[in-house]
Amino acid sequence: MQYFDVAKILTTHGLNGEVKVNVITDFPEDRFAEGMQLALKADTDRILTIKKSRPFKQFWLLQFDEVNDIDEAEKLRGQILVVSEDNRGELPEGVYYYKDIFDCDVIDEESGKRLGKITDIQSPGANDIWLVHEDDGKEYWIPNIADVVKKVDVPNKKVYVELMEGLRDED
Repeated sequence: MQYFDVAKILTTHGLNGEVKVNVITDFPEDRFAEGMQLALKADTDRILTIKKSRPFKQFWLLQFDEVNDIDEAEKLRGQILVVSEDNRGELPEGVYYYKDIFDCDVIDEESGKRLGKITDIQSPGANDIWLVHEDDGKEYWIPNIADVVKKVDVPNKKVYVELMEGLRDED
């Protein structure tokens, strides 16, 4: 089974087993909902069920059914929390997991011509940008916005685009 990192446990918080985590997911409200089950990356057989969660500054505070005091919480310090692929949940329309976008063929919507493959994703601001690597080695970034990305076909690993002038250096 495949697992995905969602948080790193930084320290304990209080005496009742609560921990402060650094979030490694775009959906902490869903990922840390009451009753959600997470595992420890170092021991995926150890399942922790979220009892309570809340945002705290730029972090989140989590309390688990299986951890009842500061001593038990202290043993979790530095651990990475993961979610199994089965528990990832459904995404809203037009939102994709990075792993689903990597290695997709980029197709010009108008001509049907293959332009390259997506080899990197960055999140510099309002929207993600995707790196397109052409067969000849050239690379360029495309923004994941409706004006450029027209359709994403995850099952067939294809992204259909309409490139704006200047996005691709065509000499």
